[in-house]
Amino acid sequence: MPEASVSESLSSALERLKTALSAAGRPEDAAYLLAVGKTKPADMLRQAYIAGQRAFGENYLQEALEKQRALADLDDIEWHFIGALQSNKTRDVAEHFDWVHGIDREKIARRLSEQRPSELGAINICLQLNVSGESSKAGVDLADLPALAESLLSLPNLRLRGLMALPAPSDDPRQQRHAFRKVADALTDLRQRFPDASLDTLSMGMSGDLEAAVAEGATIVRLGTAIFGSRPPLGN
Repeated sequence: MPEASVSESLSSALERLKTALSAAGRPEDAAYLLAVGKTKPADMLRQAYIAGQRAFGENYLQEALEKQRALADLDDIEWHFIGALQSNKTRDVAEHFDWVHGIDREKIARRLSEQRPSELGAINICLQLNVSGESSKAGVDLADLPALAESLLSLPNLRLRGLMALPAPSDDPRQQRHAFRKVADALTDLRQRFPDASLDTLSMGMSGDLEAAVAEGATIVRLGTAIFGSRPPLGN
């Protein structure tokens, strides 16, 4: 992708988010864009940074760590880990990321808390909700969500911020909104149960369902190909 096109694509994505927020009757700053750079080189992230982007999401740990080293000269980048997290990777995530979006097990959260360097402050956490009930998808079931949230709120180096979800794909805006509404309702329930917690985040919505997610209260939307272009097919 030519260098100028990253800036142009980012601008288009931001305009799309602004339009969705306006259509939903929400303030322009009610949600922000997370630029997902998996499989893309650090130079493309640098181009997005130059264009004003600061929050970046990565799925693959070793790839992300290499990009962080390559971009170490840039100030105020916010790194979000959004991939599946295994026990043997928690230390690197605890030491190098500001946010983790896919927590669905107390064991992983406890390891992050124990391994988080105190000088970095608490790491921001979103619990992943399996909103569509798909057996192939990660995420905690709705019925188990309150207990998991309560267990995380007692961990000293974590800050539980909200929920993340990847609903089953659908081209129907009504179905999209229905799934996202369930996530928003689940967050409302957690706020009522734990009024002293900083539960302010709904990480949901990607290229195909951004508008539906924003209409239902998304505060972080995750876009990758819309900013950085298509990814190579698996196996290439």
